[in-house]
Amino acid sequence: MSPFESLATPLALFHDGQCPLCRKEIAWLRRHPRSRLIHFIDIRDDDFCAEAWGQRFDDMLGKLHLRDATGRWFIGMDATRALYATLGHRRWVQLSSVPGLRGLLNIGYLGFARLRPWLTGTHRKR
Repeated sequence: MSPFESLATPLALFHDGQCPLCRKEIAWLRRHPRSRLIHFIDIRDDDFCAEAWGQRFDDMLGKLHLRDATGRWFIGMDATRALYATLGHRRWVQLSSVPGLRGLLNIGYLGFARLRPWLTGTHRKR
């Protein structure tokens, strides 16, 4: 069984509220019929404390983080897979989990995650 098939909701989705690309995706997610299953947490909010979640801010800023209701963490491309599985996009999750393609997508995500701050102009902000 895939780890994405038995996610306990609600999910906590940690996002960069200063990133224009992230804001667009969060806006789309909020309109999704299953958005009630997701608690959106902006890591750039003044009162957000990564350490309270057992994480480092820079790590959370560098990769997408998602936590299910049991406390399981999904980071990077796995966070995307877990999120989309919860939203009902299981075919996409299955396809993105195929050996070979999974590795390529993971590498692509890491490359994008490293470039995202410069692509969006958020590399100068806390």
